[in-house]
Amino acid sequence: MKKLLLIATGGTIACSAADDGLSPVFCADQLLSHLPDIHTLCQIDSCSLMAIDSTDMTPERMARIAETIFQNYQDYDGFIVTHGTDTLGYTSAALTYMLPNIGKPVVVTGSQLAIEARYTDAKVNISDAIRFALEGKPGIFVAFDGKIINGTRAKKIKTQSMDAFASVNFPLVAEIKLGRVIYNNVLALDGYAATLNSCSPAPFDLRNSFCDDVFLLKISPCIKADFLAPLKQNCRGVVIEGFGIGGIPGTLLSAIEDLIKAGIAVVIGTQCLEEGVDLDVYEVGQNLAQYDVIYAGDMTSEALVMKLMWALGNCDTLPAVKAFMETPVFGDRMN
Repeated sequence: MKKLLLIATGGTIACSAADDGLSPVFCADQLLSHLPDIHTLCQIDSCSLMAIDSTDMTPERMARIAETIFQNYQDYDGFIVTHGTDTLGYTSAALTYMLPNIGKPVVVTGSQLAIEARYTDAKVNISDAIRFALEGKPGIFVAFDGKIINGTRAKKIKTQSMDAFASVNFPLVAEIKLGRVIYNNVLALDGYAATLNSCSPAPFDLRNSFCDDVFLLKISPCIKADFLAPLKQNCRGVVIEGFGIGGIPGTLLSAIEDLIKAGIAVVIGTQCLEEGVDLDVYEVGQNLAQYDVIYAGDMTSEALVMKLMWALGNCDTLPAVKAFMETPVFGDRMN
């Protein structure tokens, strides 16, 4: 019988109602007590690592999750992380970069309703996460509403509905139906399956250093070049979400050039949810491409931010940061 470890971090899934609103109070053992039959599938231990609202998740706390997995790696066949939904996509992406060459499954899950709520989705989501972890597929994944999503592609797109998460620019890995894992045949097309192959001659390692001097900037029609100037003093990296396929107003080009000359890593992404950036199409994009910017490809903003934090914390030079950011890691980008 396989052996799994459930790591609880708080979030709605562990919440209980009080006079001042929901707050996470249930530990990992209490979460598992709501699924008494799960022990017929596997041996599962629990670890209550933290009890926070996921809006309070930080890179340091994400690093603790990765460290816990690394420390217990030899003793378990897979890991479940229960997490609040608001920053779940950030954490699942971060774990991918912090745990390179992992040879076992890590499945992150949460819920839209607390586990003690009458119509909660918590029990089925934990159950699905466990069932997929038992498949033994290595990598970081998200289990939510019967869907298994690549951990670098999960994005919360709804605030209240049970189908809160989507897989952006990447097919679903699998679905869980009536307790069965059904893999997506589309993965066999266009190299998707190959991007999820984490087999590597390099050993599994823990690389949980982050630089959190990173800013996510969303361009709007009212933005002025002066708004970017303070970033030179406060940031080592900036993710700029432009219009459409990466369009940036011409009035900002000199400010972006100043950031790059100041040694700041500048990533150009898009506010559009799907299909990514292409700076070759329009004149405004080609003007921007003359500078040494980093291309976001079709990555999610969650993965971009965490990947940039990781790159700045582990790469010695800006060219090395750019090379890492533009190299696919576990399917985080396809272009």
